[in-house]
Amino acid sequence: MINLDILNLSLSHRHCSDLRGLLTAVNCGNVKWGNTMQVASTVAKVLALIVIIIAGMVKLCQGYTTNFENSFDDSNLNAGDLALALYSALYSYSGWDTLNFVTEELKNPERNLPLSIAISIPLVTVIYVLTNVAYYTVLDLNTVLDSEAVAVTFADEILGFARWLIPISVAISCYGGLNSTLIAVSRLYFVGSREGHLPTALCMIHVNRYTPIPALIFSGGMSLIYLLVEDVFQLINYFSFNYWLFIGLSIVSQIYLRFKFPDMPRPVKLSLFFPITFCLCTVFLVVVPLYSDTINTMVGIAIALSGVPAYYLCIYLPPDRQPRCLQKLLGFLTLNVQKLCLCCAVDSEDRKEM
Repeated sequence: MINLDILNLSLSHRHCSDLRGLLTAVNCGNVKWGNTMQVASTVAKVLALIVIIIAGMVKLCQGYTTNFENSFDDSNLNAGDLALALYSALYSYSGWDTLNFVTEELKNPERNLPLSIAISIPLVTVIYVLTNVAYYTVLDLNTVLDSEAVAVTFADEILGFARWLIPISVAISCYGGLNSTLIAVSRLYFVGSREGHLPTALCMIHVNRYTPIPALIFSGGMSLIYLLVEDVFQLINYFSFNYWLFIGLSIVSQIYLRFKFPDMPRPVKLSLFFPITFCLCTVFLVVVPLYSDTINTMVGIAIALSGVPAYYLCIYLPPDRQPRCLQKLLGFLTLNVQKLCLCCAVDSEDRKEM
């Protein structure tokens, strides 16, 4: 799975909100609609990247190598800046994690989940590297930095009459990236609610369509709030700090369970070398920005901590100890979500029977 949201910085906030609303409606309507859109967008943007790669390689073979001379002069090797740069780069690769959220919807996930990740990550890496080689073959550094959408600028320079294909592909990429995120995050809210970590209203599915409508609407609404941040790179920094912090903690817990419960059934089992190496990388991504980008990192920490009082009041406290007004609010919310969305709650036992 390929996430190319980072290419779509030229979209206005209004277009993003309209797009999010459309994709939310599609995924609420039918699970297959969202899956079909994801497959179509992935095929379209990979084909577009292949066109860019071929065009760039042709130019490279013709001797256009000027932009690669002294490529690393005046490079910034500051650890803090490298960590922040990795935030944006790793965000582009975040499709590897998206698939984990829909494991329950995969056929034979014990085989297909690790297989798909093992195939997709090297494939995406090769495509991304060759795409960047193609870009720098045609465009100089200043042009790349000044461009709002490098793929579109590349197309204007080299593709001639066919340059209109790339803007369309960037738009399709936007659809695909947002759609995969919407699918993944809504499933995260859904499962979290089903396991008792979020309000019950989020673990409901439509009685006929079997789509998690409340979780999808909640995910779409949260996205609109995030659009209040105008600087996309600042938003990525907020998101990435929390993302890598909690991903790292999740991997640490897996290492702990490996030693604490060595005989626990594990459908997917890897050598400890991989999670330990991964944890060391997450330590770098989390600790270094605390010093190099303290203010934005603190904002990210504040965003994460904002969920603590909500969890304590709504989830941790037993119902008989919750404030009466909160009980009424949660009950009102759950009842009306069921009525408005024609949904019913699903718990862990129901999932096992399904």
